[in-house]
Amino acid sequence: MARLRDPDSGCPWDIAQTPSSIVPYTIEEAYEVADAVASGDPAALRDELGDLLLQVVFQSRIAEEAGDFTYTDVVAAICDKMERRHPHIFGDGTPGPGWEAIKAAERGSNGALAGVASALPALSRAEKLQKRAARVGFDWPDAAGPRAKVVEELTEVDEATGAAVAEEIGDLLFSVTNWARHLGIDAEAALRSANTKFEQRFASMEALAGDTFAGLSLDQKEALWQRVKTQPIAG
Repeated sequence: MARLRDPDSGCPWDIAQTPSSIVPYTIEEAYEVADAVASGDPAALRDELGDLLLQVVFQSRIAEEAGDFTYTDVVAAICDKMERRHPHIFGDGTPGPGWEAIKAAERGSNGALAGVASALPALSRAEKLQKRAARVGFDWPDAAGPRAKVVEELTEVDEATGAAVAEEIGDLLFSVTNWARHLGIDAEAALRSANTKFEQRFASMEALAGDTFAGLSLDQKEALWQRVKTQPIAG
């Protein structure tokens, strides 16, 4: 990376990059790691982990050029953090206060919701915010509460007008995420799975109809949809 970033002999594209400009690639590579894990292909996972690691090296190199920190500092920092948060493993064997308690102490007086990355996918961030709130006692006792809230939010969507509709839809999605959390379901993963299922079923519809698909009536497309729903989902 140092050679790629060399101002005299490096790659123009790599030289031009900034911490902000490569963030979208970092996010994309993280999702490609997730896809590789889901595929069950070790070779693909190896390659995607390398691509993600490159993003860490890239950011670290830019920071080193600015005199901020080095890649070695990044590795040392995460090692220190793992040791600090596992005192029962790396310390004298005395049971510690627990991972979450240590993280809370590190956040200090910044509040229970401090440090939840704003760049997280919205469903993942909603779940994380809800978990943080739950740790300080702000939570439903069981899944019945959030389920009732979903019904309430549906009514509010129906009654909303204008710009308020978008706000109420947001409240509904937040409530559905909360319900999923109480049921032990990762909302982000569930939606990702639903997306994959829709893609596969839609492709099956197109395959059955061939070139005539676009010209079919909605009733005909619905009939195809019901037909492909009976087919097993690949993977």
